[in-house]
Amino acid sequence: MSAPATALMWEARATEGRGAELLEWARARAAELPRPPLRSELLRAPQDRVLVITWWDGAYGDDLPELPEPGADLITRAVHRWRFESLGPVAPGR
Repeated sequence: MSAPATALMWEARATEGRGAELLEWARARAAELPRPPLRSELLRAPQDRVLVITWWDGAYGDDLPELPEPGADLITRAVHRWRFESLGPVAPGR
């Protein structure tokens, strides 16, 4: 059996007109994590939303590096965070 993997999702919404700034802020913070994740991805969506997903070698409850909260002037609300335990890839046709 392979070691457990956990995905951390971090999502924030920028204040009006600051989506590009939030995107770059998130990119920089992801690059500064204390250790590199197995994989990471940076995404954006309408309404200046930014999503960062990092995958880690570790169990759901492990202490894993997370992105911090941006300054209140850059976001419209508190950051949303989710944690997911990886169950492996989905087989085609299922």
